[in-house]
Amino acid sequence: MNIFQWINSQLLKMDWLHNLIELLVENVFGLSIQERIGGSIHFFIYDVIKIFILLSVLIFIISYIQSYFPPERTKKILGRFSGITGNILGALLGTVTPFCSCSSIPLFIGFTSAGLPLGVTFSFLISSPLVDLASVLLLASIFNWKIAIGYVVVGLILAVVGGTMISKLKLEKYVEPFVYGNKSLDIEQESMTRKDRIDYSAEQVLTIIKRVWLYILIGVGIGAAIHNWIPENAITAILGKDKWYSVLIATVVGIPMYADIFGTLPIAEALVAKGVGLGTSLSFMMGVTALSLPSIIMLKQVVKSKLLITFVGLVTVGIIIIGYVFNSFSYLFI
Repeated sequence: MNIFQWINSQLLKMDWLHNLIELLVENVFGLSIQERIGGSIHFFIYDVIKIFILLSVLIFIISYIQSYFPPERTKKILGRFSGITGNILGALLGTVTPFCSCSSIPLFIGFTSAGLPLGVTFSFLISSPLVDLASVLLLASIFNWKIAIGYVVVGLILAVVGGTMISKLKLEKYVEPFVYGNKSLDIEQESMTRKDRIDYSAEQVLTIIKRVWLYILIGVGIGAAIHNWIPENAITAILGKDKWYSVLIATVVGIPMYADIFGTLPIAEALVAKGVGLGTSLSFMMGVTALSLPSIIMLKQVVKSKLLITFVGLVTVGIIIIGYVFNSFSYLFI
């Protein structure tokens, strides 16, 4: 237990980095982290460095694992299963693809065109931006392991239930016809050496960091502002634990935004610290990552309105339910 606590505090939460940045702010900048300016600078520098370190390491590991599952192999594996089993595998596949909602859509198109069941591809589409191995460790580094594991479990349940319901509704005819003519997954994959996999993983780290760095900086900046500048009573007046509508507001506000989980985590961290319910914060985070407006616009190009509305409606209702459940049982996690 002591070893686990050390790993959790030093490798995930990076207490050493927290203390180092505290020394930097107080001794170099001459500011106290107990004051607004000093606290904001400490929050920003500490969270940015911590997230980039964890993100780089985790994406490398995940990408190395992912290199064994190119689209063609994934198609063959998923093609063997149908029904709830296929939905579960589709959702689990999403956990090893470190993609935002927009970059998941090309794979969704490829899987659909390859003849995989529509429900399976939607389970993948829901889980891919929402839940991945990196998010587990990042959530644990910011909150704790109970919250991290709980988030992953409910995220996977949402993906499986959402995909299963879409499958039951028989909505295949609402996919644009050109999608079924795309044969991009039929290209044979070259075998990769260990060096190829390492090079691929390093390339993925650079690619994803280049794509998300701005959102991380913005997210941490917003988190620092919430944490140190916005009065707690101003936030709790709208999103307080006693406000029954807080989950609805957080979910709806999150949908038009575009970021991935790495950019929204610092905001969720600051909201919880200000007295916002755990479920409310997680609903905001899920709304941003799973239902960002750009991804909905992209998806509209490949599916018809009825299927799009069904997808958005199912995921929105699922996120709201999850938010209320976490708020009701937050005492089990914090």
